[in-house]
Amino acid sequence: MKSWISAFLVMCLSAGLVAAEPTSSAPLRAGAATSNITPELGAKIIGGFVPFPATGVHDELHARCLVLDDGKTRLALVVCDLLGLHRSVSIEARRLIEESTGIPPAQVMISGTHTHSATSALGDSRYVSEQPLDAYQQFLARRIADGVRRAVNALRPAQVGFVTAEAPEHVFNRRWVMKEGTAPVNPFGKVDKVKMNPPGGSPNLVEPAGPTDPTVSILALREPEGRLISVFAAYSLHYVGGVGNGEISADYYGMFCSALARLNGAKEDESLPFVPILANGTSGDINNVNFRTPRPSSPPYAQMRKVAEDVAGKVQAALAGVEWKDRADLQARFRELELSWRVLSPETLAWAKEKLPNADVPSVKADLPRSMPGGCNSSARRKIPHASPCRCSGSETSASGPFPARRLRRQGWSSKSAARSSTHSWWS
Repeated sequence: MKSWISAFLVMCLSAGLVAAEPTSSAPLRAGAATSNITPELGAKIIGGFVPFPATGVHDELHARCLVLDDGKTRLALVVCDLLGLHRSVSIEARRLIEESTGIPPAQVMISGTHTHSATSALGDSRYVSEQPLDAYQQFLARRIADGVRRAVNALRPAQVGFVTAEAPEHVFNRRWVMKEGTAPVNPFGKVDKVKMNPPGGSPNLVEPAGPTDPTVSILALREPEGRLISVFAAYSLHYVGGVGNGEISADYYGMFCSALARLNGAKEDESLPFVPILANGTSGDINNVNFRTPRPSSPPYAQMRKVAEDVAGKVQAALAGVEWKDRADLQARFRELELSWRVLSPETLAWAKEKLPNADVPSVKADLPRSMPGGCNSSARRKIPHASPCRCSGSETSASGPFPARRLRRQGWSSKSAARSSTHSWWS
């Protein structure tokens, strides 16, 4: 049986030092818009161990859309306030975008921020490559397409620039090397050397098991010698969290956009509003928890607001150093990535076959990994004994222009609990 990850989207901006000088005689044009993608109450919020129904909306979810046009090539970049989205949603949204704007699917990049307080756009069959869209997925695909169409309608002459900012104080690696023999026994009865999300302040912490990326990459568009059209930033921070009970929220990504808009005096009633966009970079195991020196607890939304406003302030300061250009050559490339799953060992399969039939028994349930997709009550756990070598697919959209190389991506779940791709992280 073939299993597939949801959607894996990558957008690269190629290095300006090696990119050719712009050859198009047409000036660059840019347009930006947002679409509200907030679901109805009662939909299941995912991102925790067990999905639960949404009972309120703290802040609306959006698909934030940017379209670039150099006179020869037109690109659309979309960032959605979602934990992730299924490949089928991306395919349908791209179809609708091409139908309404003429932009080919290969020239559209759609990603999710990975907020843990949005409802699911993964559907009921997230472990297969193709599935019929549910009602929310259909709504989402249409709203994405509408946002891109509105961004196309807002195209106007633009200047472009690229700059970076540094925000190291908010990013921490969540995987720690522990003192020998101090890590808890894992669900498979073995002791690991590295613990994800270890006890904060523990004397048994040795060092983080990997690096962080403190750089905020910033692509800025403005009207010639005028006001900003959009700022597309990418920061490698998993998410912040700390939401109210049962509430939908875009997390710090949405708060960043609001803060940057305020810093630039944006008004909600403008016919062509300034559209800030914050994408999740290669965050992997980078979160906002300082395990060496834990911070005190804070009220809901306080920490994400603190991070959002600080990062927005750093981006705003960096914009003062942008060197603006009137033209840029745009190119696009699209491909589906084939990735192999890690194969389960016979011992792991035997363990799963023993445990899973009694997974609801408290003593057995305690042995199961809580970080399995959908929580330990997910039907996904029951698929472990049937794991077999398979392939998974994602997609890559690359756009080259006069910008230093940066990479952002939205990583996706692999389909089997212990069988994960070597290039993908388990979100928790």
